[in-house]
Amino acid sequence: MLFEDILGQEYIKKHLTQSVDNGRIAHAQLFIGPEGSGTLPMAIAYAQYLLCSNTNGENAGGNQSCNLKFNNFSHPDLHFAFPVTTSDKAKSHPVSNHYMEEWRQLLKEQPYGNLFDWYKLLGVDNKQGQIGVDEALEIVKSLSLKSYEGGYKVMLIWMAEKMNSACANKLLKLIEEPPNKTVFILIAEDEEQIINTIKSRCQLLHFPPLSEHVIKHGLIKTYGLDESVATKIAHQSNGNFNKACDLIYQDSEDLQFEEWFVFWIRSAFKAKGNKSAIHDLINWSEDIAKTGRETQKQFLLFCLNFFRQALLLNYNTSELVYLEPKTDNFKLEKFAPFIHDANIMEISDEIQDAIYHIERNGNSKIILTDLSIKLTRLLHKKSA
Repeated sequence: MLFEDILGQEYIKKHLTQSVDNGRIAHAQLFIGPEGSGTLPMAIAYAQYLLCSNTNGENAGGNQSCNLKFNNFSHPDLHFAFPVTTSDKAKSHPVSNHYMEEWRQLLKEQPYGNLFDWYKLLGVDNKQGQIGVDEALEIVKSLSLKSYEGGYKVMLIWMAEKMNSACANKLLKLIEEPPNKTVFILIAEDEEQIINTIKSRCQLLHFPPLSEHVIKHGLIKTYGLDESVATKIAHQSNGNFNKACDLIYQDSEDLQFEEWFVFWIRSAFKAKGNKSAIHDLINWSEDIAKTGRETQKQFLLFCLNFFRQALLLNYNTSELVYLEPKTDNFKLEKFAPFIHDANIMEISDEIQDAIYHIERNGNSKIILTDLSIKLTRLLHKKSA
C-alpha cells in the first residue's frame, strides 16, 4: 500500500517516514483515530516503508520484490492480528490465521472499513469478536521466529481495544521488551478501551477525521464523480471515508437503520395513551432483536448520532448538520424541535446503557422494549 494512495494525514505520513529515515523507530506504536480516518492503510504503508527499506517519503526505490509482496499483503515479515470469533471455518479456538483469506479481501476492497464490515464479510455479525489469549500465543510464537528477509518484523494489531484482559496481560512483557528489530503497531478507534498498561508502553499517534476537501478529492480520484456530487457526499460523510464509499454504492447500513429509526420515532410519538402503538413498539423491538448484536449496537450508535444532529439543528448550528434523511415525509427540521436541553442527556444515557447491556449479552428484546417505552416519555418532555 503506497503513501500516495492514502487520503490526507500529510503530517502523519511525514512524521512516520522521517522516523524511519532517521533510525528513530518506536518499538510499540498505537494509532488512534475514528472510523474512516485511514489508520489501517497508514499502518500498512508504514510497515511497507520499514520492511522494504524505502526512502524519500514514498514506497519506492527500496527492495522491489519486497514491495511487490505488499500488493497482496503477503509479506512473510508482516503479521496481522484482528478480532475473530467462532464460525464454520473455526469451530473452536479461533485465531486470525484462520481468516487470512477474508482479511486480505477486506484490505483490497475496503481498506477504510470498520468492524461491522469485517463481521459482515465473515458472516458472523450475530456474534461479537475479540482478540483472545489464543491469539496472544500465536503472536508470541510468530515473533519468536527469525525475520524471513533478515530485517524488521512488524506485528499489526487492528482494533486493539478488542483485546481481552487475558490477551493483553500475555502480551505486556512482549510489547515492553520485544525481540530485536520487532515493531508493534496497534490500531484503535476508542482510546478509553485500551488498558493503561498497554497504552503506557506505546508511542501514541492520533489521527483526526478527514476534511471534506480531502474526501471530495479522494472520491473524484477513486470513483470519477462529478465535483458537485463528490462535495455533497463528502459533507454527509462527516470525515469518514468508509461512510462516503457506502453512500456512493447506496449499500450503507445507514439506509436500513434510518428506516428502523423513523418507524421507532413515529411509534414512540403515537404511543402516549395509544395501545396499538405500544404493540408496534414491542413488535419493533422483537424485529431488531432478531438481528445480530453487532447490528444492534451499530444501529443504536446511529440513533445516538441522529438525535445529536437534531439537537444541533434545533440550536441553529446548521453548518454542523450533515445528515440528510431519505425517508418520505420525514424532515429533520420538523423533528429537531423535540430534541432539546431537557431530554437530550437522558436520551443519550439510555441509548448508551442499552449498548452496554447488549454488549454484555443481555436479552435484546427486553433491552429494546425498555428503551422504547422510556423514549416515548422523553420525546414528550417539554423544553426547560
